[in-house]
Amino acid sequence: MVCAIGIAGAQSYDVSSIPEMLRKDAAVVVRQENQVFEVEGLKKGRLVYKLVLTVLNKAGDRHAEMAVVYDRFSPVSDIKATLYDAAGSPVRKYKKADIEDQSLVADYSIYEDTRVKYLRFLSTNYPYTIEYSYVQEFDGFLTLPSWRPISSFEMAVEASTFTLRCDPSYAFKQLQANVAVSDSAIVNGKKVLTWSSTQLPAFAHEPLSAGLDNLVPWVTLSPTAFEYDKSTGRMGNWNELGAWAYSLSEGTDVLSPADKARIQALIKDAPTDRDKIMRLYDYLQENTRYVSVQLGIGGFRPIAAEKVAQVGYGDCKGLSNYMKGMLQQAGIESHLVMIASGRPGLNPRYASVGQANHMILCVPTANDTLFLECTSPHYPMGYVGSSNAGRPVLLVTAGGGELAATPEYTAEDNFQRRHIQVRLDEQTGATVHITTAYGHAQFEGALGMMLTEPVEQRKRMVEGLGIPGMSLGEYRYVQADKQKPVITEEINLTSNQLISKGGDRLFLTLNLLNRREHIPTTLPNRKTDFKLEFQYTDEDEVVYELPSGYQVAHLPAAVAITTDFGTYSATFTYTGNTITYHRKQQMNSRRFAAGRYGDYVEFCKQVYQADKQKAVLTTSSGDKDI
Repeated sequence: MVCAIGIAGAQSYDVSSIPEMLRKDAAVVVRQENQVFEVEGLKKGRLVYKLVLTVLNKAGDRHAEMAVVYDRFSPVSDIKATLYDAAGSPVRKYKKADIEDQSLVADYSIYEDTRVKYLRFLSTNYPYTIEYSYVQEFDGFLTLPSWRPISSFEMAVEASTFTLRCDPSYAFKQLQANVAVSDSAIVNGKKVLTWSSTQLPAFAHEPLSAGLDNLVPWVTLSPTAFEYDKSTGRMGNWNELGAWAYSLSEGTDVLSPADKARIQALIKDAPTDRDKIMRLYDYLQENTRYVSVQLGIGGFRPIAAEKVAQVGYGDCKGLSNYMKGMLQQAGIESHLVMIASGRPGLNPRYASVGQANHMILCVPTANDTLFLECTSPHYPMGYVGSSNAGRPVLLVTAGGGELAATPEYTAEDNFQRRHIQVRLDEQTGATVHITTAYGHAQFEGALGMMLTEPVEQRKRMVEGLGIPGMSLGEYRYVQADKQKPVITEEINLTSNQLISKGGDRLFLTLNLLNRREHIPTTLPNRKTDFKLEFQYTDEDEVVYELPSGYQVAHLPAAVAITTDFGTYSATFTYTGNTITYHRKQQMNSRRFAAGRYGDYVEFCKQVYQADKQKAVLTTSSGDKDI
């Protein structure tokens, strides 16, 4: 029987039997993991899963849970769960009533049938061991199980096995890396493929890690042909997958006669196609809201555009499809876009459903290609957000899927430009006026603040500024041009602690707001590559007006740093009674080899030191009471 493959067999769960090399840097140790998936045709599949995991310390508690996601197409049965003490003796065998059956409906969703069987194992005595197993039947599936024995830092593995059983003619694709053992055989007329690994040590957590994929074994599989919820398709490549997605959306962008008339009225005097797109996008933002809808194939098929127009809401597919339908009435072609939002992007050489998690809209124009994020009521037309930018995507067209890429927002696009005017008085008090413009990715943070309730907004601002002795006055946020992702913030405040005294000298930290406050810890034996995720440019100018009788005794020398990670410069000038400080930092978004981490730490150290530099002031009367 399939249930018996890799599942049977007694084993001691005594923690003392775990080799010392697996305890090093580990919070948990996978004692035994077995998953067996049997393909019984395009539509039928069966998963048998078992996990035995030892939690060594409190840091491992987050792994002490069972969470099995299912829906009406993938019921779960035969759940067994047991908690053991350090000696491997059973402490508690869980009953059916102990297992929670929870809806996974998000707070932004109204139609969704995904649920989870959930159990949290609780123990205050370390170490302890958990064991659970279950069987899951699939009535149609778009993906095959993946195998990743080490799924996080601080996890070691004694033994982990993944077995796939299928008909010899069953076609699927696979990606894999660092697999210690991979076997294939024909058993009772079935092809049996097995991937396994043993004695895998843990990796200590490393900051900015690009992940463990280069170091640990993993396998991901995808069917070439599938059947799901009365729909069939192929995904041998992205063109085929796009063709299936198009078949689901075909005919759903039709609008009612009343909607068509409304659209014609909106665009009747628009001089260009771009003006038409802008009017319709504004209409979409003002008259719809985002609500998730995930029911079977409905998780992939857009809601009819006519329905979205009627109810005023839809999910990412429904809203994008509604916009597509409106543009069609304006004689403008557009394509739905499958995208991996917040992820690296689709793998051009490996087509699979699970890579995409969002849908936007692409509008080819004569001079440009617009991508529209149809779920946001606040983004300017053509701005898709940092989580969707600069990644491979799939256009869903009548000819099948076409790979394309969303625009990348450069370091210059993601800007913060700040000017601060500081007027110091003779008692070392200060009146401060701050004007900051935020662009593109940094616009998103400012947008979040602009939309926050006033009480919470003020609280966040006080905490975020962190200026000592500060009293916050009036402030405001302005988006001068709704068609540009730029917001300007203006803040007025006072402070009585900008200057510190030492003897007859005064010390003024010139970088008032945008300082690096810590240096990353050095990791001489770093294992994983690291990545700087966010590219940006920050420019700060601070102008200090000194009161009568104050002179500058010392001003720091200019600083200039150029590295692969980014560039930094700071200049300091003194003219009349004014000190002007100018700082510019530009960071690159790149992946770096583990061996470069020491260079990055050194770069951060130099920036940290430069940001702390002070001007030394004196007064015309050295004993003046200040």
